[in-house]
Amino acid sequence: MTSLIDVIFLLLMFFMLATTFTRTTELPLATGGAGAATTAERPMLVRLSEDGLSLNGRALGAEALPEALAGQTSPRLLVALAPGVSSQRLADLLATLRRVPGARVQVLG
Repeated sequence: MTSLIDVIFLLLMFFMLATTFTRTTELPLATGGAGAATTAERPMLVRLSEDGLSLNGRALGAEALPEALAGQTSPRLLVALAPGVSSQRLADLLATLRRVPGARVQVLG
């Protein structure tokens, strides 16, 4: 009986330590459509690397990106990833871009 109680307490400890009680952030990703329609609006290129990012070839910090896009109405952004960029870095960028009103983000593979 004592060993059964020990196993139960070990399982209880395991599940208590393995469970997180924080809510995860959802990042909606839209897939590309048929691509038949074209627009006169030119997309902006955001290059994401391990140590920084750039907007249309101009180096920026992640905090300055929403400010640089503030004058644009519903900007269309293409995000190009450099080799070795972690998924956490991409998730941080997408969370930052969610603060830009009307932004349409497309992640290039």
